[in-house]
Amino acid sequence: MKLRTPGIFIFLLLTSCVTERTSGQSASVLTPVKFVHPGLLHSDDDFNRMKEKVAANAEPWKSGWDRLISNPHANLSWKARPTEVVVRGSVPGQNVAAFFNDVHAAYQLALRWKVSGDSAYADKSIEVLNAWSSRLKSIQGNADRFLAAGIQGYQFANAAEIMRTYPGWKPEDFRRFQKMMLDVFLPMNQSFLKDHNGAAITNYWANWDLCNTASMMAIGVLCDRRDIYNQAIEYFKHGAGNGSIERAIYYVHAGNLGQAQESGRDQGHTAMCIAVLTEICQMAWNQGDDLFGYDNNRVLAGAEYVAKYNLGEDVPFQEYDWGTGQNGDRRSQTTVSEGSRGQGRPGWERLYNHYVNLKGLSAPYTTEFVKKVRPEGGGGDYGPNSGGFDQLGLGTLTATLDPINTVGVVSGLTARLNGSSVILNWWGVANAASYRVQRSTTANGRFIAITEVKDSFTYTDADLALGSYRYTVTAIMSDGKESRPCKAVAVSTTPQLLMRLGFDDRKLATPRNGAAKAASEHGEAIVLDGVDDCVSLPAGVISQLSDFTIAAWVKADKADAWSRVFDFGSGTGRYMFFTPRDSNGNPRFAVSTVYSYNEQVVDGSTPFPTERWAHVAITLRGRTATLYIYGQAVGSNENIDFPPFRLGATTQNWIGRSQFQQDPYLNASVADFRIYHGALSADDVAGLIRSNK
Repeated sequence: MKLRTPGIFIFLLLTSCVTERTSGQSASVLTPVKFVHPGLLHSDDDFNRMKEKVAANAEPWKSGWDRLISNPHANLSWKARPTEVVVRGSVPGQNVAAFFNDVHAAYQLALRWKVSGDSAYADKSIEVLNAWSSRLKSIQGNADRFLAAGIQGYQFANAAEIMRTYPGWKPEDFRRFQKMMLDVFLPMNQSFLKDHNGAAITNYWANWDLCNTASMMAIGVLCDRRDIYNQAIEYFKHGAGNGSIERAIYYVHAGNLGQAQESGRDQGHTAMCIAVLTEICQMAWNQGDDLFGYDNNRVLAGAEYVAKYNLGEDVPFQEYDWGTGQNGDRRSQTTVSEGSRGQGRPGWERLYNHYVNLKGLSAPYTTEFVKKVRPEGGGGDYGPNSGGFDQLGLGTLTATLDPINTVGVVSGLTARLNGSSVILNWWGVANAASYRVQRSTTANGRFIAITEVKDSFTYTDADLALGSYRYTVTAIMSDGKESRPCKAVAVSTTPQLLMRLGFDDRKLATPRNGAAKAASEHGEAIVLDGVDDCVSLPAGVISQLSDFTIAAWVKADKADAWSRVFDFGSGTGRYMFFTPRDSNGNPRFAVSTVYSYNEQVVDGSTPFPTERWAHVAITLRGRTATLYIYGQAVGSNENIDFPPFRLGATTQNWIGRSQFQQDPYLNASVADFRIYHGALSADDVAGLIRSNK
């Protein structure tokens, strides 16, 4: 399949649709959910904790406070230097330094007021905020202008969100600041996430998307605009660019180690990626949305990978392929980058305290890295662990929680079939010393301990006989106490039929645009006209599959190049398909998670039959994919790294239609379409043909 440029990302302007029931009202009456204020990086509970801990000289909060008050940006002598135009980039007139210095001053002065109670710092913060809102008209420069709009956008909004509760900030001045954020920053955030400055969708690193998403989220809360906030949430979950969570954390390895999209670039930018992801999650958390836990704690998986490597340990690396520039010229990274390895940036405290001290999860590498960067500095103090001006920092003061002292339960246990093995992954418990893996071979049978694991959250149960297995994991604490078992998961090493379509059950298969049913020698078939007919399958239909088989009878009236028997995906960025004919005239199975740049394929060696029924099957066992036509293996690939579960919860699952709009629809009849959990053997595939001739 040749490399094709994805279609323009259609940016969704989501209207306010989040509602809650009001006590005392009828069930049919809904009212909009109001934003919590202050409710970006810090809540009232956070400020009360900071004040209490600093007043008591408690550590590490006192050390974090000392970092703040020693920073010149948190000083009453600070003088704002507003301009009408901010310019960032290697262009004449660059003046962004004055701007980002003032942004950090506004934030640090606001923090100093909230903790000390001294209104002089509040007045000075307001002075900075008003100076810029009364003058700033635009942000200009080369592509870097979008970084200024994103990074300083969410930082400035955070400063204003703290100060909105200060009686000394006149309402008309606050409204002017809100207008500046809506008129100057927001359009740039939205423009970048929509068309990425006219470049290929994969051209810009994850941080570019992330900072603009963070800005959009912060502006939504600051300006009480639920529609803007929802745009940010939607982009985090499903955005087209590298800042969506499944792309920002590109590949989750065994043990829940999440390789970041920037891991092959350098470690400074990769650490920034983790920090901004954390800030997005924290702002959402304070509004009642748990992005920290989204997709089985994917942000924490990324943090653990980055922290482990920057602590000097080895990590696995999945080759990363992408397109650069306007035309999407292909680039590839094959190793993790050593650039700026070990650099201490702020942002780890907030992540550590949320996952470990609030949720009770174990994050061993993040925990060690927090010790390395504590106490976190803030922008402009130029001391260790300050992060320059890319992060607000100061997490030791603002985000530290009291240590957790309860015994939790292992969570997030998954069991993936891989040949004759089952690969288990889970999230550990804070303060646990080891984990006991237990297995049962019957549905209601007793669990037997099979191993004890230390220093990892993964185990491979290898060389299993055909059968059904159930697993659970307990945590063993340092004092020998054992947690209760986590929720058990089941897996079968014998292939299991998950779906068999007769095309008359609309819960499983929905014909589109007049696709007609017809009797055939292989059971009820769906007849697709090659114009616009297709069949839709449920969202996420393959999202739990590792080893699998997909099989069907197909009678192709005409095998147009790149038409699809099936195509499961979420647009052109993530897909898995089978076409009867590629540009060389042969059948192909393909899977990709980065807009076809990392596409892995199985090419058939013989043309797909036309004008007669032919049986097709694709199997994946471990890393080996095999393509069968009428029971004969016509192609294989022993290096497939993207089983279906790595595509995420696919939203566009079609028979007869491609994710790519330019591809033709399928002109064929399809019958006995099957999906199995597990790879059928060659004999099993042949058996399907014999049983359904």
